[in-house]
Amino acid sequence: MSSLKEDVKDHWQKDVCGVRYGEKERDTIVDLEAMADERYRLEPYIPDFADFKSAKDKEVLEIGVGGGVDFSFWVKYGARATGIDLTEASIQLTKQRLDGLGYSEDDYHLAQADAENLQFEDESFDIVYSYGVLHHTPDTHKAFGEVYRVLKKGGLLKAMVYHVPSVTGWILWLRYCFFTGRWFKTPRQAIYEHLESPGTKAYTTGEMRTILEKHGFRDIDLYTKIVFGDLLLNKPSRKYQSFLYSVIWKLYPRRLVKMFGDKYGVFLFIKAKK
Repeated sequence: MSSLKEDVKDHWQKDVCGVRYGEKERDTIVDLEAMADERYRLEPYIPDFADFKSAKDKEVLEIGVGGGVDFSFWVKYGARATGIDLTEASIQLTKQRLDGLGYSEDDYHLAQADAENLQFEDESFDIVYSYGVLHHTPDTHKAFGEVYRVLKKGGLLKAMVYHVPSVTGWILWLRYCFFTGRWFKTPRQAIYEHLESPGTKAYTTGEMRTILEKHGFRDIDLYTKIVFGDLLLNKPSRKYQSFLYSVIWKLYPRRLVKMFGDKYGVFLFIKAKK
């Protein structure tokens, strides 16, 4: 488990989430803002889901700040915002973003930390937000338990994890299982081995509800959504830069995929109360 966590950490240290959506150089506020623009162009539903404005004067914890785009909005709208990430690279890039936006370190708190072992006292936060992160940590179940522990009574969890069955899972299965003769593997295994960092997990809505209920969460709201990854609208990552992949990206039947509907989207959105 510790070895896998080190592999996950190494992956995101080298490839901070969202960086490839900026320009080639990433040492100016213009580039960092380009990252933010592209993030919300691809995922225009994030602001409504997060509802940054509702967090004014509330204690907010973001687990996995990545490039710091969402975190900067918690700060902007007056939350008492704390952000953690497994990697130093994400913490430094987020600080760079906030410095460029004119915030001082008195306006927020950032720390390198592990989602499975949060350093905060019980019932410390009104909101815990984690977008596309908790499925990467090796013991996701333990991480949700830590979220529950640090939430205040009546506090709100807002998170996104990966979903199966999903179009993205089928795409990865075709590429890495069907076309390589490993038909016995499942889309879930393809996600685990080939989607972003090693050991990435995906859940059915039923599985996720069971995890949340076991930890004591209530008023659970779960829904899935077809997103840019299912539609190959994102810029290809480093391992998909060949001519063949450029053709696939161009010819991909996005209109047909949309007909599947949100039921088979790779994003599973979570809202739940303590």
